[in-house]
Amino acid sequence: MDPRSVAHALSQIADFIELKNENRFKSAAYRNAARAILSVQTDDLAPFVASGELAELKGIGPATLSTIRELVESGESRYLEQLRAETPEGLLEMLGVPGLGTAKIQKIHEGLGVSTLAELEAAASDGRLAKLPRFGAGTAAKIVKGIAYLRQNSAYMLYPRALAESEHMLAAVVAHPAVERAMLAGSLRRRNEIVRDIDVVASCSEAPEGVAASFASAPGVRDAEMRGEGAATVHFVDGSVLDLHCVTPERYAMAEWRATGSESHVSDVAAHAAARGMHLDGDELRDSEGTRVAVGDERALYRALGLTYIEPELREGRGEVAAAAAGALPTLIQAADIRGVLHCHSDFSDGKATIAEMAEAARVLGWTYIGISDHSQSAFYAGGLKPEAVIAQHAEIDLLNSRDLGIRILKGVEADILADGQIDYDQLLLDRFDYVIASVHSRFSMDRETMTARVLRALDDPHVTILGHPTGRLLLSREAYAIDMEAVIAKAAAKGVAIEINADPHRLDLDWRHCQLAKSLGCSFEIGPDAHSTRGLQNMEFGVGIARKGWLEARDVLNTLSAEEIVERLRMRRKG
Repeated sequence: MDPRSVAHALSQIADFIELKNENRFKSAAYRNAARAILSVQTDDLAPFVASGELAELKGIGPATLSTIRELVESGESRYLEQLRAETPEGLLEMLGVPGLGTAKIQKIHEGLGVSTLAELEAAASDGRLAKLPRFGAGTAAKIVKGIAYLRQNSAYMLYPRALAESEHMLAAVVAHPAVERAMLAGSLRRRNEIVRDIDVVASCSEAPEGVAASFASAPGVRDAEMRGEGAATVHFVDGSVLDLHCVTPERYAMAEWRATGSESHVSDVAAHAAARGMHLDGDELRDSEGTRVAVGDERALYRALGLTYIEPELREGRGEVAAAAAGALPTLIQAADIRGVLHCHSDFSDGKATIAEMAEAARVLGWTYIGISDHSQSAFYAGGLKPEAVIAQHAEIDLLNSRDLGIRILKGVEADILADGQIDYDQLLLDRFDYVIASVHSRFSMDRETMTARVLRALDDPHVTILGHPTGRLLLSREAYAIDMEAVIAKAAAKGVAIEINADPHRLDLDWRHCQLAKSLGCSFEIGPDAHSTRGLQNMEFGVGIARKGWLEARDVLNTLSAEEIVERLRMRRKG
């Protein structure tokens, strides 16, 4: 059995354990084992089981190893079959409904006999669910909305998961003896925040159709659709999808460009080519006389069309072709431009690491400053800091800064924007911080007018330096709250408040589609990892990707300033 099939079974076991409300450490062990097994590069785990190598793999313990051995040797797991017999498999699908946890699912199942998503939708719609204790009409309505949201987004995954999936898929394609080279394409290459299929383009020394067909029967494949001319859509048992584009070497560059997309970008480039008397169709570019133009790589394609090179992140059909024709594309920000971070949490609130540990991790990453911005007191659910805790935290930061750690620690706070638009904490306490990130963490269901007024009022507070995760969205689980973003952006620009691009991959908020407007109005930006652990600092790469999609340059982003420059910029905001 292959790693993907085994990992899928282990993940199902973890889901069933959670539904049964058993030991959460047990479910975590199976999830860790699923992740670990995917790191093994093979189509057959049997030799690894027989040799004992899997027992040495980090993340695999005695219990999970026993399950893996049984799966590999027999193709089945008695434990998984037992769990399936005890718990309807339809309940697993309910776990994907936003706001519906295992406890609620069990109450619904036991109280109404609901075992499938369709039955849940019917019970929520016809009033039965609202009659259950501790549910009510409001909860039922949210569940109906959540089911619709799940169906709309169930085929998508967050960017980091897609990136991890793509590594395994790309490695499998590259390992094929007839594949000379291969690369990722599609929405993943464009660094979209959510991804549906993993696109891979492969240059083949043999007939592309045969290479593509060989993946249809690969281990871990549920089914596959051959689409002719070396194209195949491969569905794996765990729900992931590979869109494979196999081509001859001379067509590789054009296939890479076309598969990267987007459709709007490809259409705009084709229109630009036509306006120059050229013809772009399929994987070919022809000049005005119908002669095929040799294209060795993407840069050569754009050059042949009189365009400067367009980075993959910009290929969304939002004016990039016209800008390339005019030589007006931005010099996009890069990860190397980042000199420090501001949105970080410590164990003073809901973070996992101490301030010293966060600072050292940031220093190792090459940054010269880190801001600690724990939650304010109203965020009691996240260990929000009472005033006396703020004083204690600032004393600790002063002590750490006196030790010359090789990195400067700034005093920040992620302060709640209260329902009336006031900022959590009184003005005297707010004066103590180097900067204030103002964020909405409650009352998401306000109507558009009320929510907009709430945020606009918060921006009037002179202490506010950054507007945190401006739309409140949680990708694939919670929609953005209703708000007039154009009004908010205009107010932030007028007040000199930076807008955050929250780099947590579940947020990636501000949406990149708003960045161009904000930049045109003179807004500055802050890319915040929203790190709750040292590992969370690595979120910055996702935030930089969104900034690039939003046409941002290094000069647009506060984090590219030195420690001295950013402190001065923050002071200027207070004085202004």
